[in-house]
Amino acid sequence: MSEMNIMLVCSAGMSTSMLVSAMKKEIKNMELEANVFAKPSTEAIEYAETEEVSVLLLGPQVKFMESRFKESLEGKNIPIAVIDSRNYGTMNGKKVLQQALDLANK
Repeated sequence: MSEMNIMLVCSAGMSTSMLVSAMKKEIKNMELEANVFAKPSTEAIEYAETEEVSVLLLGPQVKFMESRFKESLEGKNIPIAVIDSRNYGTMNGKKVLQQALDLANK
């Protein structure tokens, strides 16, 4: 499997950057070839249109934008979902990473 690029979308970025760190730890533990990073909602669509994104996960605070992301990126075949608010709130990097892996394998 080639390297997976997981993009988390947030509004401001502070809590999401903590989740990125937790996910990177899990990626290392699982010895996966994956990259995880966060982008603010104001930049995410443009980024995903021009760069390689394997999975796009929206933070609960921007879940209202899900349909906009799906419409804008329809032709890119990028799986898009909202991160479970419990997993987001507890910074459960393992479960959020598993959500991304499950989406990528659909």
